[in-house]
Amino acid sequence: MIRTAIVLALTVLCLMSVSPAMAIERSELQLASVNAAVAYADGDGLVYGKNADRRVPIASITKLMTALVVMESGEPLTEWLDFRERHIPAPANAYTRIRVSSELRRSDVLRIALMSSENFAAHTLARHHPGGYDAFIEAMNAKAGELGMLKTTFVDPTGLSIDNRSTAADLVRLVRAASQYPQIREYSTTRYFTAQFRQPRYRLAFGNTNVLVHRESWGVGVSKTGYLSDAGRCLVMLFELDGKPLVTVLLDSLGTRSPMGDAGRIKRWLTTGAGGSVAAAARAYERKKNAAYASSDGASVSVN
Repeated sequence: MIRTAIVLALTVLCLMSVSPAMAIERSELQLASVNAAVAYADGDGLVYGKNADRRVPIASITKLMTALVVMESGEPLTEWLDFRERHIPAPANAYTRIRVSSELRRSDVLRIALMSSENFAAHTLARHHPGGYDAFIEAMNAKAGELGMLKTTFVDPTGLSIDNRSTAADLVRLVRAASQYPQIREYSTTRYFTAQFRQPRYRLAFGNTNVLVHRESWGVGVSKTGYLSDAGRCLVMLFELDGKPLVTVLLDSLGTRSPMGDAGRIKRWLTTGAGGSVAAAARAYERKKNAAYASSDGASVSVN
């Protein structure tokens, strides 16, 4: 009798030690994004990967590395920075409402670069780096190497260049590193902000480019969106799932809201096992992009 009781107790303990995530039988995850990676912020390896090691343009996801270099430079966030005429042409459309020669504190320049993806702001942060713009780009690449982002290269601080390239797996490392800075967490998830410029004095209102930061249920801790025609719609996030910080990297999808939809599918897949579904147009886009990637670099499609 005693032996039977002990066996039953041990069985109950074993069952209790299995996490809900391990117990769930999952369907195949369906994503609109052509390349993706999912990982717990405090874990090793990926929970899910889709072409996670494929080097692709990353558009304004670049600005997370820009923010990391700014924070690690030690330059005062309270310093006023002037917005100078670009010393080199922008690699793509770089419309801005910011007036040349006006000034804004470095903290607010960084905030609008992250939350609203303001390209002139990111460019200005690099111009005011110790050693100048070129030294800033060098620091971006050096930091990528330090983080083990071995398939990542940067040529500009905004993401307007298609030569800023990385992989979904590498960007997991970037999100983890960026999340260590409370300022990056706060600035990237600010919902709305009114910047107070001087020389001359004027105001500009900015909004966050990720609608999920407005939803308390997501608990978004880090966020960055991106878009170029060559990069598609992109999104990286850190958010809370069952009390654990989860990193999602979603690169190259067709629709404006597709990355947000993918984030929802990932959340449901991890909590319920449901794989979800995506629109036919997204599937057609994925086939087209995979064919283009295969013809350019010979890379095959992979899911793990």
